[in-house]
Amino acid sequence: MSRQKILFILGTRPEAIKLCPLILHLRGLGERYQVRVCVTAQHRQMLDHVLSAFGVVPDHDLDLMRPGQSLLGSTSRMLAALEPVLELERPGLIVVQGDTTTTLCGALASFYQQVPVAHVEAGLRTGDLRQPFPEELNRVLTTRMTRLHFAATSQAAQNLVREGVRPQQITVTGNTGIDALLHVQQGLEDGRYRSVDWAGNSRKLIVVTAHRRESFGAGFERICAALAAIAEREDVQLVFPVHPNPNVQQPVKAYLASHPRIRLIAPLDYVPFVDLLRQSYLLLSDSGGIQEEAPSLGKPVLVLREKTERPEAVEGGTARLVGTDQKRMVAETNLLLDSPQEYMRMTRPGNPYGDGHASGRIEAELRRFFAGNGEASRECRSAAAGARD
Repeated sequence: MSRQKILFILGTRPEAIKLCPLILHLRGLGERYQVRVCVTAQHRQMLDHVLSAFGVVPDHDLDLMRPGQSLLGSTSRMLAALEPVLELERPGLIVVQGDTTTTLCGALASFYQQVPVAHVEAGLRTGDLRQPFPEELNRVLTTRMTRLHFAATSQAAQNLVREGVRPQQITVTGNTGIDALLHVQQGLEDGRYRSVDWAGNSRKLIVVTAHRRESFGAGFERICAALAAIAEREDVQLVFPVHPNPNVQQPVKAYLASHPRIRLIAPLDYVPFVDLLRQSYLLLSDSGGIQEEAPSLGKPVLVLREKTERPEAVEGGTARLVGTDQKRMVAETNLLLDSPQEYMRMTRPGNPYGDGHASGRIEAELRRFFAGNGEASRECRSAAAGARD
């Protein structure tokens, strides 16, 4: 069988974390696949850190990030910039991940060129197009343009079936983010990666991340007020890697910069961030990725959102939705700090999101796809070329 060309389109830190293990896995099978990587740089510095950690060098760097970019502006620039990449590469398949603007644009550009789309982490849903915004719409639209749906869990797969996706197009794989996490965790434990003592004292380390667009404004002010109240305890130390978005930076610095038990730091590279997470006592976060990673690390996570598209962690007891209600954030944090029994209930072993072998399961499905659809892919590309002529 000839080598199959696969083009990965990604642009953010979470996409890189979850696609780099798959990219490396496929590149290790160079006799089967020709792997090409295109980055939009929707996140610039944070994206580059992850790519560097995994040793992935993009073949195309569109460098589209602009200060204060709007959704409309970034979407239009991405679509225009992706067209010549697809024309040049003419891949047999493109791979996108998750629910970002890059994901939507990558799928749409490929659909227009009649290139089959594979969607990693397919099927996540809250059922509310406003939460998270705009990610819920991005993933719903991406589903309609996708040929191969790689769902992390059976619940995500069921969401797709309910929306009319044929079961034959869906594969439950586990989450590639767990592949990445376990790889880095093992490297920290065996000394391949350098570890830093983040706690530095006898206090309980609380790690905070928050960046969701739907919390901008009053929501972030409530989050900051809750963190300030939690930090009044003598037995805690908070570390908050602050997202570069001004809508996050401004309230966080205004409310929290002077507090002695809150350490505000720049976003971390992926390896030191995993190191920070594994040393934490508990996590307060609105991140979808952290909801997935926390169970593997045995860390409770209080989710600073009203709804989550990852219900498995909540149902399994490792995550708890607290929204941006100040009193509830403080009360739930204090409960975990003061009750060993409640804390232990949320640190139970096992992760519903994966076992570290998602990339292998995806590759097995890709092999079957190309074995049965290589000719169809070539016909699609020929039809697309004819339509342009």
